[in-house]
Amino acid sequence: MAQNFRHAEILKLARDEGKVVVERLAAHFGVTLQTIRRDLTELCDAGQLTRVYGGAVLSSGVANIGYEERRGLHAEAKERIGRACAEAIPDEASLFLNIGTTTEAVARALLGHRNLMVVTNNLNVANILVQNPSCEVIVAGGVLRRADAGLVGDMTLEMVSHFKVDFAVIGTSAMDEDGDLLDFDFREVRVSQAILRQARRRFLVADHSKFTRAAPVRIGSLAEVDTFFSDAPVSAALAARCAEWGTGIVVA
Repeated sequence: MAQNFRHAEILKLARDEGKVVVERLAAHFGVTLQTIRRDLTELCDAGQLTRVYGGAVLSSGVANIGYEERRGLHAEAKERIGRACAEAIPDEASLFLNIGTTTEAVARALLGHRNLMVVTNNLNVANILVQNPSCEVIVAGGVLRRADAGLVGDMTLEMVSHFKVDFAVIGTSAMDEDGDLLDFDFREVRVSQAILRQARRRFLVADHSKFTRAAPVRIGSLAEVDTFFSDAPVSAALAARCAEWGTGIVVA
């Protein structure tokens, strides 16, 4: 019973924090390091976690975490990221907002802006911004992905191609140490790539949990982004690369 309780609590902590550390778990539960290592081994064998140095992270595989679960992860950090990104967007601007819980946080932070034009393939973003009477909302139609109210496919790509906006704001499901931005759905990635091509300035919004996740489809690189908004610093090596690329980093 105690082991089952620990396993459930370890998984909850992994979802909340993105990573669990052996020493912290041992202190949290009042058990030995060996006990926690055995727990992590069993959870990893079951495919629920993936071992990393010093602990474990949520398994990514080829499927993303459920959208409602993602919405609750690091919610406060996402709100800070959303506010920081919105501060970089002036009134009377045009922009794209793509699919993601962090881009939804950006949309909420834009409710006080005036005279915006927002193009989005995220019905959640559209429903948020409808509360701003001075914001024109254009929904890029396509195939509805019921799991997260995202619109994807050729029709979405066609719609995006008709615009050239001031700002693109995109999210990502994972980020490699080399700065590659990754996601799970090839159709969504194609839309994100098109959004980046059709914008004068490109913003990425992603919390620190994306630093330790993996996903199979490449969106692009931080080298293609003007500013990256997050809630924690990247590694020194990646920060040096961003400096070379001219990619700004804002830690909210």
